[in-house]
Amino acid sequence: MYRRLIVKILAGLIATALLALGALALVISHDAPCEPAPPLAQGAAGFAAIMQHCYGDADVLTLETVAQPELADNQVLVRVHAASVNPLDKHFLHGTPYLLRLMNGFNAPQSPGAGADFAGVVEAVGTAVSLFKPGDEVFGVANGAFAEYLVRSETGSIALKPANLSFEQAAAMPVAAVTALQALRDKARVEPGQQVLINGASGGVGSYAVQLAKAMGATVTAVCSGRNAELVRGLGADQVIDYTQQDFTKDDKRYDAIVDIVGNHSLSALLDVTEPDGVLVQVGSMQMNPWWGPLVRPLQAALRAPFVSQRLESLMARSNAEDLAALATYAEAGQLTSAIDQRFTLEQVPDAIRYVERGRTRGKVVINVLP
Repeated sequence: MYRRLIVKILAGLIATALLALGALALVISHDAPCEPAPPLAQGAAGFAAIMQHCYGDADVLTLETVAQPELADNQVLVRVHAASVNPLDKHFLHGTPYLLRLMNGFNAPQSPGAGADFAGVVEAVGTAVSLFKPGDEVFGVANGAFAEYLVRSETGSIALKPANLSFEQAAAMPVAAVTALQALRDKARVEPGQQVLINGASGGVGSYAVQLAKAMGATVTAVCSGRNAELVRGLGADQVIDYTQQDFTKDDKRYDAIVDIVGNHSLSALLDVTEPDGVLVQVGSMQMNPWWGPLVRPLQAALRAPFVSQRLESLMARSNAEDLAALATYAEAGQLTSAIDQRFTLEQVPDAIRYVERGRTRGKVVINVLP
């Protein structure tokens, strides 16, 4: 009798949990309609910015005049000269994977600013700021980078711009180059003399990964399409494999480290060409589940890891000032630069994102904010 009662209670709890999850799924996946932006207060100082008031395609992005932000004591005001587009931007645009909405807003973005990578000049600082001063050239990551101005905490993801790079080149770096750095240094732990393969070498992350792996003393094999072979050779790749002509997972050569930015091969195939004591780093995937997004591959890797000799690592990069400063050191030593594919104006940000969504970008796409 008591057993039946316990079974009924458990069944009821499971049914309730499933209903709650179903209701949450419906709520999260619903897109609210786009509401017009509130008017700027009369007489208020403003600047141009790309804004997103709802989830959708690039058409929901609008160029608006927004109020000049007030500085807190620990913040800096940056006049943005250039920004750049990342695949991350399209995920925030569409609100997918849906789990992203738990942080960014269920049915519409909590913060309507768009863009992340920026480079510019510090125009003003808060009273407690000691790391920066007006006139400093800086680069970094901040929400709302597709704008003429932005505000960032002095201890956030912001650093002095490499002196030998233009604002365009510096703006292209932060998200993609930090991802490449953390994949190679922290996950792969690349050492001089190792054989490193970069799958997806001509994209944003890949183009920086080729250069950083070379700077770390590795012998680099770059996988890309034939049309991009000259680009990645120019970035320092020792060998280039055209994936349209050759499947590197079917070759005899093995690698000490593989950084997979594409996710177009199975884990088994990749492990077949990874040294028994090597490492496979999962950075991205072409297969994007609308709910879990890029988390599917890391879950598969975690399940597989106990049964193989190789290390299986997954990366969700986090930008920070220390790594931006490390990138600046590589750049100033002549070991890191930005391959720029296309340039757009602030008004053309929707077109820039459509271009990136095609998935054929060579290097980075830059937004020139300051004419």
